[in-house]
Amino acid sequence: MRFDILTIFPNILDSYIKESILKIAQAKEKIKINTYDIREFTKDKHKKIDDTPYGGGPGMVMMVQPIYDCLKSIPRMERSRIIMLDPAGPEYTQKTAASYSKVFDQIILICGRYEGFDDRVHKLVDERLSIGKYILSGGELPALIIVESVTRLLPGVLGDAESIVEETYSENLDYVEYPQYTRPATFKTDGGKEWNVPNVLQSGDHGKIDKWREENHRKND
Repeated sequence: MRFDILTIFPNILDSYIKESILKIAQAKEKIKINTYDIREFTKDKHKKIDDTPYGGGPGMVMMVQPIYDCLKSIPRMERSRIIMLDPAGPEYTQKTAASYSKVFDQIILICGRYEGFDDRVHKLVDERLSIGKYILSGGELPALIIVESVTRLLPGVLGDAESIVEETYSENLDYVEYPQYTRPATFKTDGGKEWNVPNVLQSGDHGKIDKWREENHRKND
């Protein structure tokens, strides 16, 4: 899987994509992540990529030209998808991540800033996505969320493939994984309270454990 991320702050992404799961996935050559500085494609001598909106109003709007030329520079794979990170777009879910991991070989992500994009940028993309009903300063964090959530579903990325089978949202958007515990079996608080691991999980009876887990997974209310 190849990820291409368009942004005006490529350095923001560096530390995250060089650690943890994304680092491992790149080392295994399961994914390739490329970042592009949109400013390098502007024709403005001052490297401007935004301007005031026609008709007046607050803030600045990202120009279509630098984004258009940046997209043109990116080699396309056969099964590619261009996504604009937009708080007004449909909400991204685990179901979407699972679909992307199976359907596409390349995901191109466009990160906005300021008051958003010149509306003509919409003509350049396949879809718009939001990661939630709130506003961020830019699309870089949403882009990283999409990259990681898709990457971890790719075959061979996680050491234990079973770890994603019963995760929250793995079955549907209502499914929330059952409680998990590890050592010690009894934890004592400073006030003398004891927090214990359920006995059934220490029993070694996998039939009972499976039944307990089925009964104790939670609904996402």
